[in-house]
Amino acid sequence: MLDSMISAAAAVAASPVAASALRTRTGSFPIGFRLGWSEWQKDLPAVTAWAAGAGLSVIDLGANADTAAPTVLEAGLLVGSADLCGGADWKALLSTDESRRKASIDKITTYVGKCAAYGIRTYFMVLLPEDPTLERRRNLALASESLNALEPVLRAHDSRIVFEGWPGPGALACTPESCRAVFGACPSPVFGVNYDPSHLLRMGIDPVRFLGEFHSRVHHVHGKDTDIDLDALYEFGTEQPPTLATAPGFGGPFWRYTIPGQGQVPWQRIFRKLVETGYKGAVSIELEDAHFNGTTQGEKAGLMAAATYLAGV
Repeated sequence: MLDSMISAAAAVAASPVAASALRTRTGSFPIGFRLGWSEWQKDLPAVTAWAAGAGLSVIDLGANADTAAPTVLEAGLLVGSADLCGGADWKALLSTDESRRKASIDKITTYVGKCAAYGIRTYFMVLLPEDPTLERRRNLALASESLNALEPVLRAHDSRIVFEGWPGPGALACTPESCRAVFGACPSPVFGVNYDPSHLLRMGIDPVRFLGEFHSRVHHVHGKDTDIDLDALYEFGTEQPPTLATAPGFGGPFWRYTIPGQGQVPWQRIFRKLVETGYKGAVSIELEDAHFNGTTQGEKAGLMAAATYLAGV
C-alpha cells in the first residue's frame, strides 16, 4: 500500500491533472499552500479534495506529517515540507539542558525516519532558542551542536532542514549575518533556507539580494508578501510601539503580511532569480492576511487570489 501511494504521487507530475495544475508563469513552479490553524483546515481529506479541485498541487504539513502524509498522497498531491516535530522540540534543540537536547534529537530522528517512508525530504523549522535572553553566540553554539548531531540522520534519508527567517524572540537564521553564522557552524548542505521574502522585507532586508547570496541553500519557498505603510513608518519609526494606535492584524506598527501581489515583494525578479539559480521546488502560500483570514470563505478566497496572482507572474 505504501509503495503504491508513493509511486502514484511520483507519477502526478506527468499526469493530465498535474499538467493543468497552477504553476508560476516564470519558472513553472508548482503552487500549493501551508496548512493553517483554522477549523476547516483540520479536516485533511476535505482540504486535499478542495485543493486538488482548485488546481493546487502541493501541501505543507505540520508536525503530524508522519500520519497525515498518506491522505495527501492519496489525493494525488505532493508534500512540500513538513514541520520538524513541534515548536517545543525546535526550542529544545537549543536548550542548555543536555538531556532535553538529546531527547529532542532522538524524537526528531524517529520522526524523520517515519516521514521518509512517505517520500518527505524537506523539514521546516524556525531556529528559536529556549532562552532568548542568552547571548546569541551561546544559542548559536547550542544550535550547531544539536543540528550537527542530526546531520547523519538527514543525510541518510536524503533530507534537509530549512530554516524560516521569522524574527521571533532570539531567532537565528533570519538576517544575512545570522544565516552566515549558522551555515558557518553547520556547513553541511542538509541545512538550508525556507525562503520567505515577507520576513526579509519587514526587516528592511533586500529579498532579491538575499536570494542571490543564499540561493544554494534555498530548498523551499513561501508565497507571502509584506505591505510597508510609509505614513505609519513616519508616525512610529521602527524602534518603538505606538502610544495610542493599534497594529494591524498579522503585522506591526508600519507593516503587515499580505497575500502575494498586495505588498512590495518583487515576485517576478525573485522568480527569475530562482530560475537562474536552478531552484526545482514549489511555492507554498502561507496565508497570513487580515483581509482574508478568519472565515472559511475568506481563507479559500485568499488562497485562490494568491495562487492566481503567482500563476500570472
